[in-house]
Amino acid sequence: MKFIGIIPARYASTRFPGKPLALLGGKPVIQRVYEQVAGVLDEAVVATDDERIEQVVKAFGGKVVMTSSSHKSGTDRCFEAYTKVGDGYDVVVNIQGDEPFIQPRQLRAVQECFVDATTQIATLVKPFTESDGWGALENVNSPKVVIDKNRRAIYFSRSVIPFVRGQERDGWLSGHTYYKHIGLYAYRAEILKEITALPQSPLELAESLEQLRWVENGYVIKVGISEMETIGIDTPEDLEQAELFLKSRR
Repeated sequence: MKFIGIIPARYASTRFPGKPLALLGGKPVIQRVYEQVAGVLDEAVVATDDERIEQVVKAFGGKVVMTSSSHKSGTDRCFEAYTKVGDGYDVVVNIQGDEPFIQPRQLRAVQECFVDATTQIATLVKPFTESDGWGALENVNSPKVVIDKNRRAIYFSRSVIPFVRGQERDGWLSGHTYYKHIGLYAYRAEILKEITALPQSPLELAESLEQLRWVENGYVIKVGISEMETIGIDTPEDLEQAELFLKSRR
């Protein structure tokens, strides 16, 4: 199977305008993401709607494709990019443009999901640990995933699920394995075309989680498990933390 990694990158961001071009350790964030993907997958391409991002990607030698500014999600942007540059690839991997520390082994964990011929979509999770504490588990900006015995996603939620009956919540993490969703997706090419044509679903609208549209429509979402934490950049404060993390690795 051949895998193409597409990295959606928008300049306009409510919380952090120009985020893909912000410098992290002397390099633009989008360059750090690209370098983590290139060489692991068969191809890597940035999909953007902004000429400034296009110019920067070309300057560091990356591949880039211009896409519409009207897309409502990264999935939609990925599909347009795929229609322009993805011919000959079996699986499209959607890597968020604000994940500069995504690791090769995490990308491979998603790739390995497609060894199962029934997999239509794949994503990644990380087990919460007791040291994470209740605050991390309860964080509504960190969606939880319930999976079945075959590592297929049953449900995604901003709430803490499952509810552990008859036990104080401080002990929930020690008695049950909860999974944190990491926003890395991969889709068989024909499935990506299908899901971008679906209307928004009731559960998606309720939780504001796009992946619930796929669950409601019966798609098989295989889950890869990673023990590694990712550091996404949503705000300037996140960038400062990422800078400290980068320095600690040197």
